[in-house]
Amino acid sequence: MTRTPLIAGNWKMNLDHLQAIATVQKLAWTLKDARHDHADVEVAVFPPFTDLRSVQTLISADKLPLAFGAQDLSQFDSGAYTGDVSGAFLAALDAKYVIVGHSERRTMHGETDEIVAAKTAAAVKHGLVPVVCVGETGEQREQRGAGVVPVEQLQVVLGAVQPSEIVVAYEPVWAIGSGQAATAEQAQDECAALRRGIAAAWGDQAAADTRVLYGGSVKSGNIAGFLREPDVDGALVGGASLDVQEFAAIARFQQHVGL
Repeated sequence: MTRTPLIAGNWKMNLDHLQAIATVQKLAWTLKDARHDHADVEVAVFPPFTDLRSVQTLISADKLPLAFGAQDLSQFDSGAYTGDVSGAFLAALDAKYVIVGHSERRTMHGETDEIVAAKTAAAVKHGLVPVVCVGETGEQREQRGAGVVPVEQLQVVLGAVQPSEIVVAYEPVWAIGSGQAATAEQAQDECAALRRGIAAAWGDQAAADTRVLYGGSVKSGNIAGFLREPDVDGALVGGASLDVQEFAAIARFQQHVGL
């Protein structure tokens, strides 16, 4: 596989800027001690907005081989949008990634597919790599079948931007926070369906190049099974990313399972 696996840690609304500094330092040291090769498996953290400058300064000053990104961005560049953060601001902080359309943003903040598409376009415009989240609830999966809703969500995004570097993250909403992960086979089926959707919209080469992640109750004990599947290129990790030892073990899936 030519796609570099990506292990992305979404901290959600956890850790202040001082805790963020300590966490990133410990993560970098833990991976270094384990001789983790960041060229083989990319590791990225997604802190809250208030932590980003501290994380950026630390990574830059200490030349840490970690990537970082934001958990959201505005679809607008500037203006009277109280509380929003522009992609231009994130780019100025040298952020590489930004999460777009996370299930919590869709459900708690009412973000539609069209808003997610606009935010994706804003990310691409400012040179950020959007991590576009798609997924379904248990009810949607039961009523419409596996893979239908996530592919439809992704098609709206793909139709709104020109072919470019994006990361797609499949979130089984029915699994998030439940302790019940999808099986590796279910993750593979969903990610393969999303890759076919990319091929239909952007062509086979874009589909082959685009990383598709699984996100939902990921931990060190199950990550290897997901990453053995040909269309699963990494993981969007939630709660487990706050535990440095656990998150480092997830990132080191190749070593501890002999892949």
